[in-house]
Amino acid sequence: MEKEPPAGESGGSGGHRRFRSARRVPAGLVALLTLLTTGAFLYDVVAVRAHRSALGPRRELARELAERPLEDIWVLTGAGAAAVLGLWLLLLALTPGLRALLPMRPVDPHVRAGLHRDAAAGLLRDRALEVAGVRSVRVRVKRHRADVRAVSHFREPEDVRADLTAVLDDAVEGLGLARPPSLSLRVRRPGRKER
Repeated sequence: MEKEPPAGESGGSGGHRRFRSARRVPAGLVALLTLLTTGAFLYDVVAVRAHRSALGPRRELARELAERPLEDIWVLTGAGAAAVLGLWLLLLALTPGLRALLPMRPVDPHVRAGLHRDAAAGLLRDRALEVAGVRSVRVRVKRHRADVRAVSHFREPEDVRADLTAVLDDAVEGLGLARPPSLSLRVRRPGRKER
């Protein structure tokens, strides 16, 4: 559960928007790298202003940048790495993350709740195994769909499918999700090796 942001920050309708990741590790790494780089440059600038010689790496970097042409493989590799890093950071900033949390229907306007996909799949699997004639079940819950694959053993697959559809429709509604996933159900008989 997480506290709802103030009304001005809301990006969607009610509690229907996805959860966003804090992304602490990439943000911390970028902050640390920026701090170290700017600290080294600041120290070097202060040293030069105090009539001391510049740091060796700075002199070497300035010399290399002055002598190397733009078509040099190392210049292109460095530029490509910087562009990839920048695109990765932009992607992290723009995507919500936390794809495994499905938003639930709001009960209280000040609290948002989410259900993990694995927990939803486990609940649907348990409800499906309660149906007579179901031998085994595999459930995958995605953002918009719940894929259920069942194996029936002593009843006709059509009868098991009808019972499973009724039970799972009720179970999906009982999850309390803001956007209940549609149900994709397949029932089959066990193969020769499974018997």
